[in-house]
Amino acid sequence: MLFMVITVCLSAWSQQQGKASFYSKRATGARTASGERLHHDSMTCAHKFYPFGTMLKVTNLSNKKSVVVRVTDRGPFVKGRIIDLSWGAAKEIGMLSQGIAPVKVEVVDETTIPMRPKDDIDLPKIDFELAEASYSFIDKWKEASDGQETSPKPKAQARQRTRHSAKARERNQENKKATNQRQTEEKEGQNTWNRVFDKIKNVF
Repeated sequence: MLFMVITVCLSAWSQQQGKASFYSKRATGARTASGERLHHDSMTCAHKFYPFGTMLKVTNLSNKKSVVVRVTDRGPFVKGRIIDLSWGAAKEIGMLSQGIAPVKVEVVDETTIPMRPKDDIDLPKIDFELAEASYSFIDKWKEASDGQETSPKPKAQARQRTRHSAKARERNQENKKATNQRQTEEKEGQNTWNRVFDKIKNVF
């Protein structure tokens, strides 16, 4: 008899059937009984007695759609309702248009939750030699470009030689002008003295 009572209690603990409701989208940001903030897209729920963090599988008996949610709040405190789902969880099982839906609630063993990561993950091998080759190529290209920047270009050298030649010609022309001017002044001075001597000779 005692065994039968324990079995019934455990069955009632691990599985329930009743009505489910859901939080409004406007409840986003409200603090739950566990201290977490409610978000309408989170797969969470409120339950009267399951510990916080318990994973529950909720099945909509109208369409057989299921969703796994985590207990973060207490409730619902309305007669006949056994669970309050987040807006996102209610959307997953297609009960938004119903408002209230008949559901089955089951405790989920965390080891049976799908998409569990594998212990051994085969990672692709990466050939780092290609990366080293690319870096050495970049270094060589940089050295070559630095060498080109430090050495003067032929056109620049030609322009520089042209400027030097033009300056040299200008200096030569200035020197010639100065020499011609001195020679002219010397000739004029000599002619002046010659005229003076001629006048003196005529006087005597």
